[in-house]
Amino acid sequence: MAGEPSAIGRMRRRLVLEAPVGSADGLGGETQSFEAVAALWAQVEWTSGTEAWRQGRPEQSRNYRITMRWRGDVDAGRRLRDGDRLFDIRSAADPDGARRRLVCLVEEVTP
Repeated sequence: MAGEPSAIGRMRRRLVLEAPVGSADGLGGETQSFEAVAALWAQVEWTSGTEAWRQGRPEQSRNYRITMRWRGDVDAGRRLRDGDRLFDIRSAADPDGARRRLVCLVEEVTP
């Protein structure tokens, strides 16, 4: 517990948690969009990046670890927004099981 105040002090980025919302497209299918669920403070740390050639062009992947206060409504399928930047949540876990912090592994999406 002694390290927790400093961890909380590192959460200086204001992010918006977004959840997917489906709406009928009129042709029997569904269009997916996202709506804001909550604003929260978080620490964003770069973990890795790769570049691969797909369909004749380079495609970059940037991965981050985002730490926030524990929330029960964060899981894969949701995303986080930092201004114009979007982060798809790949996994979310409570590192010590104490429901104090939530660590998300995310991939930055280029719209």
